[in-house]
Amino acid sequence: MNLVRREPTLLLSAVSGLLAIVVSFGFDALSAEQAGLIVAVLSAVIGLVNAVAVRPISPAAFTGFIAAGAALLTSYGLNFTQEQVGSVQVAVVALLALITRMSVTPVSDPRPNSDVVG
Repeated sequence: MNLVRREPTLLLSAVSGLLAIVVSFGFDALSAEQAGLIVAVLSAVIGLVNAVAVRPISPAAFTGFIAAGAALLTSYGLNFTQEQVGSVQVAVVALLALITRMSVTPVSDPRPNSDVVG
């Protein structure tokens, strides 16, 4: 089973969450605003890649938009610390991944998951 082809939403969401943690905890030179902006851009790009990898496009695009907005809100609107931005982003991405995954099918391998023997 090729994970990239069968589960693009979960794989991309895991990457997004890991990148949010790396940016938020790994760079002491970044301010919370800078970390939030980087995480928002990464979330938007990963959301776009996910939207291309699944059908229908709208749930994946919407959740990418929400994840990017959450990163911006926590860093600019709510005055969170750099670490809190990353933590909130991981929680948002995980929740949205579960919701999106139930609503989309991979473009490259549209078989239902129940058909996979593993």
